Amino acid sequence: MRRPVRPTILEQTDHATFLLPQYFFLFSQVQGDPPARSRMFRNPRRAALLLAAGAAAAGAGRLLDRGDSATVVTVSASAPLRHLLSTAATGLFSSNPLFAPWQGDFTGSFPILNSFASASVPPANLSNHASGGNSDDSRCCPGCLGRNSIANAAAAVGPAVVNISCMQENGWLREKSLGSGTIIDPDGTILTCAHLVTDFQSTKPGLKGKVSVSLQDGREFEGVVLNFDHHSDIAVLKIKSKTPLPAARLGSSCKLRPGDWVVALGCPLSLQNTVTAGIVSCVDRKSSDLGLGGIRREYLQTDCAINIGNSGGPLVNLDGEIIGVNVMKLRDADGLSFSVPIDYVVKIVEHFKKNGRVVRPWLGLKMLDLNPMVIAQLKERSSSFPDVSKGVLVPMVTPGSPAERAGFAPGDVVTEFDGKPVETIKEIIGIMGDKVGVPFKVLVKRANNVPVTLTVTPEEADASR
Repeated sequence: MRRPVRPTILEQTDHATFLLPQYFFLFSQVQGDPPARSRMFRNPRRAALLLAAGAAAAGAGRLLDRGDSATVVTVSASAPLRHLLSTAATGLFSSNPLFAPWQGDFTGSFPILNSFASASVPPANLSNHASGGNSDDSRCCPGCLGRNSIANAAAAVGPAVVNISCMQENGWLREKSLGSGTIIDPDGTILTCAHLVTDFQSTKPGLKGKVSVSLQDGREFEGVVLNFDHHSDIAVLKIKSKTPLPAARLGSSCKLRPGDWVVALGCPLSLQNTVTAGIVSCVDRKSSDLGLGGIRREYLQTDCAINIGNSGGPLVNLDGEIIGVNVMKLRDADGLSFSVPIDYVVKIVEHFKKNGRVVRPWLGLKMLDLNPMVIAQLKERSSSFPDVSKGVLVPMVTPGSPAERAGFAPGDVVTEFDGKPVETIKEIIGIMGDKVGVPFKVLVKRANNVPVTLTVTPEEADASR
């Protein structure tokens, strides 16, 4: 049991309380030289003010001085002074801004103005107070930051984070890729980035040569590339061990919000066991926002510090669950890091298991999510624009595509897909899934609110698109 520390700031007497020399500056600034103290305490009002100032300074000094022990601030006053404190001085203190902040900072009772009053000040654990009084190792709710939340999350995932290196030889040129990955099951399945272990200019995995995997405990294995997907930059490796391997838990990215705390782990510049933390800046940063072409993708944007070698490492929530795979950062910019959401990664892995590759339906449409601002602008340009409050606009149709053959035209607004109301491109992609060669009924609205039903049959997207 921790013994309470007695206050060293206050020195008690029979009739009044004086500050020790190190806090005498509070008096000298207001009242002048040391001999003035005797005159000050002849004035009860001044004495009351100084008494409370001493108690406040005592608490402040102890809160700033030690964070590992409880502090008891004790004040003793004479009977006349007690009477003054309980009556006229109350208004003085309540109106003085010097004392106002303290009323909200004590988790115990505010010091009672009596002959012998004490207030227990807890250890200086601000995160504990902010999280609703939980212990250092707990949080009042998922996602809330406690004193050890980041450390606990890193400890839960750290043993499963691996360092990946791959040597590629092209004639006289030798190239070495360095990155990170995460073991997701005891059998040695590893999530990482495709660009670490494959050549983006080829459709054959493993062209970068031998893949070496190093664990946090120092063990080394040779990895085999099982599957990869260039568009999402996700790859799956496999290592074999005679004993079960440490594995990280997969979480969910669908409930993430901007401002949620996250932790990034990896091996930047081959520095193993590196942990950085930050917050989610955006939960659905589109690839088009970053100037990336090809198939539409969405990323988690965070301000976690990631560098060369962090690619493929996990992005983790405060529960120690993987919520993303770190894939890139913006060059010459700080605090702009991007990860593939784990919910999307899980779908990719399911594609690998089902088809041996990721099957993506292709319609040949350029699409845009509508919102009230965009709709208002379109109506200003053309009064014949359909009366809709939501939907997906088709600004362009690719010649020779399934969409062109189905009869889509620029300016169409998709309101239903396969009999289901849709408001976003993501919903359309979700409805199609991996269904290639399957016809879908699509309801669109055209100029002057003319409804048209079309039937479109997606093709499998070419890897080069």
